[in-house]
Amino acid sequence: MTDRKFHTPLVVLVCGTTILLLSFGLRQNLGLYMWPMSTDLGWGREALSFAIALQSLIWGIATPLMGFLADRFGPAKVVAAGGLLYSCGLYILSNASYPVDATIGIGVFTGFALSMTSFPIILSVIGRRYPPLKRSLILGIATAGGSSGQLFLVPLGHWLIDDIGWIQSLIFLAMLSALIVPLSVAMVGGNQRADDDYANQTFSDAMLEARTHSGYILLTTGYFVCGFQTMFISAHLPAYLTDLGQPSWTGATALTLIGGFNVIGCVLWGKWGDTKSKKNLLALLYCLRAIVMIGFILMPITPTSLIIFSSLLGMLWLGTVPLTTGVVVQIFGTQYMATLVGFTFVSHQIGSFLGIWLGGVVYDLTGNYDYIFWGGAILGLIAAIIHVPLDDKPLPRIASAAIRPAH
Repeated sequence: MTDRKFHTPLVVLVCGTTILLLSFGLRQNLGLYMWPMSTDLGWGREALSFAIALQSLIWGIATPLMGFLADRFGPAKVVAAGGLLYSCGLYILSNASYPVDATIGIGVFTGFALSMTSFPIILSVIGRRYPPLKRSLILGIATAGGSSGQLFLVPLGHWLIDDIGWIQSLIFLAMLSALIVPLSVAMVGGNQRADDDYANQTFSDAMLEARTHSGYILLTTGYFVCGFQTMFISAHLPAYLTDLGQPSWTGATALTLIGGFNVIGCVLWGKWGDTKSKKNLLALLYCLRAIVMIGFILMPITPTSLIIFSSLLGMLWLGTVPLTTGVVVQIFGTQYMATLVGFTFVSHQIGSFLGIWLGGVVYDLTGNYDYIFWGGAILGLIAAIIHVPLDDKPLPRIASAAIRPAH
């Protein structure tokens, strides 16, 4: 039997957040390898763009399955296996000679690894450990902590590439990702329902309920836009700035600023989600993100404009995560939380795939990223509009179960 003292809410929060930090921080490094790998290996940008995009697609498609396995059999084994796959994928990439090597390493291996070590599973474990009145804030803190990987690991990746080259830096990051395996011990027992959730239903009933709920469909559609915007920028912003004649460090600096301000933004959006309408906050967030992207397109690229863009975008970066997760739990409860959040994540990752891949395709065809930036901004405005009529009321079975006394 595991030591229950080791699995306190605080320990689960710290270990889960560290797993997210490693999982997302390492992934955000991949954009830094676009230029040196394409240059050294003679690949077009479409090749590595496709591999990263495939990673996003596999990540999304596999997430509901991994969420189901975590809900049914417990998340610890799923997360540990994800850590091993992550390490193997980065090592394969370090030995890449042909585009297919990158496709297998970061497309397939780390794609599955991310589906096992990212928000849907980890936030579900953490969310079950905290009461509803604190849940949105705690999810925001966990998201912020995970996002801080971008703040710490992107500068590390840039320094490693400059100091020891992209091959050795990838080997180091592969070893770093293996730390996820021991941290997964804190996830033991993480599939138990929250103390406030007394509802009980079969898996098939839960899936039928979700796919016929209009609010869930709109929420999932909006998440597509989040994936499209954030992953296009993560994958292509460093190369975009290099094309404009900016020093190589500006791309890493921009991603670091986004990651730093994202930490603040996630906590704030999560805190506001405990006291205000989460769907209205999501509408506001998508609208503001579109405005920031339009401003970046229209402003000349200078160090000042880049700092302003990165800082503002960081405040809006992943605030969608605690709010979207919170809406799912608010409507459906925690019993199949990882699975239901996982299905919304499929849409997010389809958006990620298209944002990353189309960014490379459009660049190779036109020599710039203008069309993709405008497309992302327009999608942001559409996402803001569809969240306004979203039905986020708890289902009757959740509302009635919530008034039952605790045992």
